[in-house]
Amino acid sequence: MMGASVLCAEKTRSPPVKVLSSQLREGKECQTSSGRSEYVIRRLGAGEQSSLQVSMVWMQGTVLEVQPDHNTVVILDETGNFLVSGINSVPRGKPCLSPGKYIMVMGVIQSHIPEPVLRAVKMADLSENALIHRKNWIYEVEDLQQILP
Repeated sequence: MMGASVLCAEKTRSPPVKVLSSQLREGKECQTSSGRSEYVIRRLGAGEQSSLQVSMVWMQGTVLEVQPDHNTVVILDETGNFLVSGINSVPRGKPCLSPGKYIMVMGVIQSHIPEPVLRAVKMADLSENALIHRKNWIYEVEDLQQILP
């Protein structure tokens, strides 16, 4: 059960930004004025190569390994692996956690080196239309990042 202070902190975060694991791996950690960690990443796309500051992200990929005893899952996107923690606390998250499933994860970045680690807030199974989701994912990420201020 989350405490009131954690819920308050979650409500003040920006909406999740769609990212690739390589963007987080190559990003830099910084502190906000309130002392919260955020990560500066390079935008995808041919437009202006400015940076984005993110803390809550939306990622998609294929489940490689589920580690229920460690409360984690390893996922592979187009650019590498990332780890998701807190899987046992996500409502309705467990049914999508088996190797080979294509899933989406919304979560708060915990670290980015050597591989990104998220604390899961939401997970969903996208396996029914995995081919379409996988094929379009990089374009969704790029489109969103190009229109964000």
